[in-house]
Amino acid sequence: MTTPAPLFARQDGAVLDFPQLTAAVDDGRERTGTEEDYIPMPPGTLLLTLPGRDVIAYEGGTRTVLPEVAREFVDAVAVALPLGYTRTLLPAFERRPDAPSLPLYGYAAAAWDGAQIVVAAKHTDALESWSARSHDAAAVRAGIAARTSEFGAGALLRQLIRCATEYGCYTAQSMFLRIGEAAIPVSPACNARCIGCISEQEPDAGIASAQERVHALPIVREMEDLAVAHLDGGGSMISFGQGCEGEPLLAAPRIAAAVEAIRKRTTAGIIHCNTNASSPRALARIIDAGVRSIRVSLNSARPDVYSAYYRPRGYDFGDVLASLQTASDAGVAISLNLLTHPGITDAEPEMSAFGEMLHKFPIEMVQTRTLNVDPETYFAAVGRPQRATVGMRAWFDWLAAEFPGVRIGNFTRGFG
Repeated sequence: MTTPAPLFARQDGAVLDFPQLTAAVDDGRERTGTEEDYIPMPPGTLLLTLPGRDVIAYEGGTRTVLPEVAREFVDAVAVALPLGYTRTLLPAFERRPDAPSLPLYGYAAAAWDGAQIVVAAKHTDALESWSARSHDAAAVRAGIAARTSEFGAGALLRQLIRCATEYGCYTAQSMFLRIGEAAIPVSPACNARCIGCISEQEPDAGIASAQERVHALPIVREMEDLAVAHLDGGGSMISFGQGCEGEPLLAAPRIAAAVEAIRKRTTAGIIHCNTNASSPRALARIIDAGVRSIRVSLNSARPDVYSAYYRPRGYDFGDVLASLQTASDAGVAISLNLLTHPGITDAEPEMSAFGEMLHKFPIEMVQTRTLNVDPETYFAAVGRPQRATVGMRAWFDWLAAEFPGVRIGNFTRGFG
């Protein structure tokens, strides 16, 4: 491999490289990229142009900004990684004054190694039920026809059809395929205002939501019927708290009623909830009803960094910790949905706080998620690191060495 060269995008969309220069990367602080920072670009990677953002590169150790090539403005380039990969470095760029806000993608650094595009990423998981092979478009269409014939076109099923087709959501598709984890979206409301929320951005955010949130609570009987058919029909899990809804704990009475009804009809599979863990009382209610697995989302184990991103309403980080204790006391399987971001996740103060959390609670799995947000927006909210970080690759090594009993991956398993 040669020294990784920076990529740039012309206005016609063509992506080229500067072979005589060295690519720059951002790990909270800008630096040159090295061969060890990259892996070959995996199948399914999305190449992204960063409009209004100049390329940063190094030549003989000297930093240079490249706004033009052959008298034409060019833009920096990044990638969005496929499922099963976690970003390790951010793209380095310099924003022009007229640059628009970036859409909600997980921007990872990319470069050219002389033969191929390489990306700053780590392969962190693989699961057949989360593979493209298991979500064939023709099979999904056939499943939609079969489920519609079986249950009719109720509001919940219509939402799942939209998620499966328009948004390409695997957990929605799984409901029609009767494999793995299937979604039951419930809550139209949320008690957080996450900077990177994919279903409801604030009007002044300057970016569009990636998808539309559910509008109303589903009928308990429809939730029950779809869940029982999935669990008895070959699926392993049904889960509340998906991307097209708000916070499921705000709909705890409806979820509890559905879970109790489901468990009266079948003992098969796992009933799971993805949650911000904002209400220990509401969590206890759905656990008592039969939820035996939860995944708690957080971007940080430090209260100030957590609050700067989640912007909670009516709860704080202490409630999240209390909910983890509630789940632990009930013997519920706990995983963490960790929204990772180079420069924050791999900062030593964050690692110390996160390590304390893993020592205190019986966490079975840390699911690393590349945080989908404009890096500049995120750093503006939570702050850049004051000192050099250990790096995301070293962070993964630390997590595996310090907590060998905690599984690291991306996909919810059928534990619990």
